[in-house]
Amino acid sequence: MSRLTYYGHACFGVELADGTKLLFDPFITPNELAKDIDIAGVGADYVLITHGHEDHLADAEEILKRTGATLVSNFEIVTWFTGKGIEKAHPMNHGGGFDFPFGRVKYVNAIHSSCLPDGSNGGNPGGFIIETPESSFYVSGDTALHSDQKLIGEFHRLDFGVLCIGDNFTMGPSDAAIAAEWAGIKKAVGVHYDTFPPIKIDHTAAKGEFAKRGVELLLPPIGDSIDL
Repeated sequence: MSRLTYYGHACFGVELADGTKLLFDPFITPNELAKDIDIAGVGADYVLITHGHEDHLADAEEILKRTGATLVSNFEIVTWFTGKGIEKAHPMNHGGGFDFPFGRVKYVNAIHSSCLPDGSNGGNPGGFIIETPESSFYVSGDTALHSDQKLIGEFHRLDFGVLCIGDNFTMGPSDAAIAAEWAGIKKAVGVHYDTFPPIKIDHTAAKGEFAKRGVELLLPPIGDSIDL
C-alpha cells in the first residue's frame, strides 16, 4: 500500500511501503489554492517531473537542493537542472525503464507540449509507471487521451492512477475516465484541475463520468493524504 498526499494542481507525494518518498511535479508556492502548504515540510527522496511547464516544476530546484533528492525526468529537463547545480539526477526517455532501489520506473508517452520557464527546450512530455513490490501506479502527466494507454493496461497491473482531468489543456473527466478504463485502473486520483479558471470542473459530474466506467475518482482536498 502507498500513501498519497495531494499538494494541489498536479503536485503530489507518494510514500511507498518501504518509506521512500516520491514527489511529482512540484508546483506549490505559486498556487494560491495551496497557500496553506509549508513547502519546507515537503519531503522527497526522488522528484519526478513529467514535463517542462512552470506549473509542474516551479518549486523543484528549492526542494531538490534542500532535500538532496534525486531528480528523475527526461534528458532535456535533467540537463537544464544540472546546469543549475543539481548533481543527483537520472535522465530517462520514452519507452525506457530503470530499476531504482525502491522499484522500477518507466517513462511513457503523453500528448502535450513542453518548454522550460526560460524558453529552453523541455523535450517531449511524458508520464510515469511506477512498479514496486507492494504497489504499482500510472501517472499520466499532462496529456490528451491516446491509444498507448491501452498498452499500459495490457502490460501492467496497476493499483491506481493519477490522471489529469481539468479539460482545456489536458484530458477532461470523460476522456480521463476512458484512459483509466483502458489502463485497467479501478481507482484514479484526479489532478490538474480548479487551479485556473479554464480548468475549473464540476466535481460531482467528474466523479459520475468515472463511475460510468466502473472507476472510483478520488479528489482529496489539498494537504490531505489517502492510502491506496
